[in-house]
Amino acid sequence: MISQKLEKVLSKVQKPARYSGGEYNQIIKDKQNVNVRVAFCFPDTYEIGMSNLGLKILYGALNNIDDVWCERVFAPWTDMEHEMRENAIPLYGLESYDSIRDFDIVAFTIGYELSYTNVLNMLDLAGIPLRSADREEDGPLVIAGGACSYNPEPMAEFIDLFVVGEGEDVVVELVDTFKSTDSKKAFLEAASELHGVYVPSLYDQGITYVKKRIVEDLDSAYFPVDSIIPSTSIVHDRSVLELFRGCIRGCKFCMAGYTGNPVRSRSPDLLTKQGIAAISNSGYDELALLSLSTSDYKHLSELCDGLLEWCEPRKVNLSLPSLRADNFSIELMERVQKVRKSGLTFAPEAGSQRLRDYINKNIKEDDLINACRVAFEGGWNSVKLYFMLGLPTETDEDVTAIADLAHTVLQTWRDFTNNKKRGVRITVSTSCFIPKPHTPFQREAQIPIDEYSRRVELLRSSIRAKSITYNWHSPQQGYIEAALSRGDRQLGNVVEAVWKMGARMDSWSDHFSYEKWIAAFDECSTDAEHYASRKRGVDEKLPWEFIQI
Repeated sequence: MISQKLEKVLSKVQKPARYSGGEYNQIIKDKQNVNVRVAFCFPDTYEIGMSNLGLKILYGALNNIDDVWCERVFAPWTDMEHEMRENAIPLYGLESYDSIRDFDIVAFTIGYELSYTNVLNMLDLAGIPLRSADREEDGPLVIAGGACSYNPEPMAEFIDLFVVGEGEDVVVELVDTFKSTDSKKAFLEAASELHGVYVPSLYDQGITYVKKRIVEDLDSAYFPVDSIIPSTSIVHDRSVLELFRGCIRGCKFCMAGYTGNPVRSRSPDLLTKQGIAAISNSGYDELALLSLSTSDYKHLSELCDGLLEWCEPRKVNLSLPSLRADNFSIELMERVQKVRKSGLTFAPEAGSQRLRDYINKNIKEDDLINACRVAFEGGWNSVKLYFMLGLPTETDEDVTAIADLAHTVLQTWRDFTNNKKRGVRITVSTSCFIPKPHTPFQREAQIPIDEYSRRVELLRSSIRAKSITYNWHSPQQGYIEAALSRGDRQLGNVVEAVWKMGARMDSWSDHFSYEKWIAAFDECSTDAEHYASRKRGVDEKLPWEFIQI
C-alpha cells in the first residue's frame, strides 16, 4: 500500500502515474510465500521502459516461478528525484512500494551507453553502494544485461554479474543458483560457471572468454501475452509480437545484427495465437510485428492473413516496423492498409550506391523508389528515411547523395500519388556513425565533432524542398556514446565522476551536458578522443575481445 509520505510527494511531480503502480495485469504476490525478490530496473523513464519488450519478457518469466517475485523500477525524472531526496524516500518497486535495497537481486537492463549515469543514480537513490567492492555481504546482488553487456568493462566496477546475450533461460538458472548457495562469494563463483554469465571480480582468475547465451527454440520460449497495461501514455502504446531474432543481412555497422544471430523464428500459427491473445488481454487497437527486419520473415504473408482475419473486423491495426525497401511489395501493402494507414520508415543508411554496397546495406535506389511508388499509389503520404553520417570512406558526394535521394522520393510522390491535395511529408534523419564492438567496423575511428557538423550543414544546405524535413542527432552525444561503447574498465571512473557532477538522463538532449562529460574525462586524466576518434590497429587487444558472439 502506498505510504502517505509518497502520496504527498506524488501530488507535487509531473506525471505521477509513472511512480504510482497499480496497473492492470501487474503481478502481486504474498511476501510470506516468496523466497527470492528481484527488482527489475530500467535506467530511463517509465514511458520508455514500459515500451521495452525485454522488460516484459523477463518480468513474466521470473514471476512464472512460484517463489520469486519480480517488480519493476524505473529511473525517476528530475522532479521526482528531487522530492525523493528531500523526503528521504528510497527507490522502490512499483508493485510493493518496498525499498529495493531490501530485495535479493537488483537487475538492470542496459541498452544504451548514455544511461550509465542513470544506473549509478538509481543505486544511490536506493542506498546501495555504487561499487561492488564496497557492498556488504548481506546487501542485494547487482546484476545487468542488455546490449551494453557485449562490452561490459566500463561498468564492471559497479556490477556484480553480467548476463551476456538473451536472458530468459539464464535468469531462471541464476535464481536457482541463488537459492542453492549460502553466500555472495559462493553464488558468484557458481554463477560464473553458467553459460552466458560474466563476473567482473573473477576476471583476473583465469577467465579466457564468455560466450553469449541464446534461446535456441523460440516456439517453446516464454512470451508475454498478458503484459501490464500502463496507467499513462508510453512511447509505444500497443501490443507487440516478436517474429524472429537475428538478421540475415550482415550490415557492417550493425551491432544488433551480429550479436543477435543466429536467426531463429517463431511459427506463424503460434504467432497468430499469441497476437490474438495479446490484443484480447490488453484492449489495444494496434499490433506491431517486431524484429530487426520484419519483412525478412519468410511466413509474413501467411501471418498477416491469419491475424487480419481476426483483427480487421475488430478494427485492430497491424504495423510493420523495420521494413526493407528491397522486399516491399504491393501484396504486403494491401494487407497492412486494411484497417488504417500509418507512416512508412526505411533505412537506406547511405545516400550513394557505392557507400551502401561498402557497408553491406545492399539496397538499390530502384528498390527504394519502387517501394515509395507503391506506397504513394496506395494512398500513403508520409515516409521517413534514416541515414548515418561519418561512415568509413564517406565523401562529400556521398553526403549530398542523401539529399538527391530524398528529392527523388519527392518527385516519385508527385508522379504517382492519387491525391496531391493531402501533401506529402518526407523526413530525413541522420545519426552519427559509431564504431560498435563486435562489428566489422569496430576498429574504425569516429569522425570528429566539427567534421560531423560540417557534413550536417552540407546536407542541410543541399535539401531545397519544403516538403522535406531534416533532423540530425547531436554530435556531442554521439561522441560520448562512441567513447563509452569502446571503453575499458578505466571509464568507470569517468562515469562516476560525471554522475557526481550532476549528469542524469544523458540520452535526453535537454539534459545531456557535453561540458560535464569532458570535465569528467579531464578530472580522471582520461582522453575521450582516445576511445572515440582513434582507429584501432589490427594487433591491438580490444576490451571486449573475451566476449564471444
